[in-house]
Amino acid sequence: MFERLYPYLRWALPALALAVIGTGLWWLTRPSTLPNGFVASNGRVEAVEIDIATKIAGRVKAILVNEGDFVHPGEVLVRMDTATLEAQLREANAARTQARVAVTTAENFQAQRQSERKATAALITQRTAELTLATKRLKRALALRGSGAISAQAIDDSRAAFDSAAAAMRASEAQLAAADAAVRFATSSVTAAQSGIDAATATVERIQADIDDSALRAPREGRVQYRVAQPGEVLGAGGTVLTMIDLGDVYMSFFLPTAAAGRVALGSEVRVVLDAAPSYVIPAKISFVADVAQFTPKTVETRDERQKLMFRVKARFAPSLLRRHSRQIKTGLPGMAYVRLDSHLSWPANLQVRLPP
Repeated sequence: MFERLYPYLRWALPALALAVIGTGLWWLTRPSTLPNGFVASNGRVEAVEIDIATKIAGRVKAILVNEGDFVHPGEVLVRMDTATLEAQLREANAARTQARVAVTTAENFQAQRQSERKATAALITQRTAELTLATKRLKRALALRGSGAISAQAIDDSRAAFDSAAAAMRASEAQLAAADAAVRFATSSVTAAQSGIDAATATVERIQADIDDSALRAPREGRVQYRVAQPGEVLGAGGTVLTMIDLGDVYMSFFLPTAAAGRVALGSEVRVVLDAAPSYVIPAKISFVADVAQFTPKTVETRDERQKLMFRVKARFAPSLLRRHSRQIKTGLPGMAYVRLDSHLSWPANLQVRLPP
């Protein structure tokens, strides 16, 4: 009988041995009953997602990465079509050149008006001297009139000369006032022209910034998760092209009941065992505990119902650990999170840290 069963046993016995070995390994690596001061929960590995999106509306010119690619801070991931922006930049540069010419013209006009004012000021000096002389002559003529040493005609001539000099002085003063107004207007024209340069320069800088922002770069180290758009598509402002995950901010999310969540402190130590790698025990620390229960009864809570409330908790992995194993990080992996509620307790032997080489 054994001879007839031998061909089957030859294949069944090794399979049975493998099953026994596998069961033994599972039994050795399985988490034993947790002592007091520890709590466990199922969870999944997650990471901060970052949308690589457009700043302004435009057409996608090229996507330089694929899903799953690792990227570094500052690396160009997407290029948007900038033909329209470049035309606007040339137009803005031309407007700035025109503004500079306008400033030169205004400065020349200002210099001309300042020269005219100087000439008017010199004329005022001349008119002042003439008026002073005419005043003295008129005084002398009036003084001699009583002695009969001067004729009436001479007195009239002196008075006429005085009146003429005074009128000329008033005219020169009016010209000086007009020259001052012209200088002020010329100065304001220069200021306005310089403002035109500043406005044109700001426009150039704004358009150049839009051109620079049309090269979408990775804000930090991570991995491309999804390609949402394709080259040639037209997107609105804020349109997402890629989604990447931040490999420096990876954590496991899980839920704890009220009694355990109330005892968890930020920074508490956690041990994570992933279903895909049960032989490794990965350290983490509590970085978030929800202040509102995720499953809240719609009616009045009784004591039993409060015990059923579950609070979302996040255990964050150390950035240094993530950098060493960035190529192995995968989001969505399920596993178990073991939380130490009492920092004075020692971790069980099966939850001592074991990391991949």
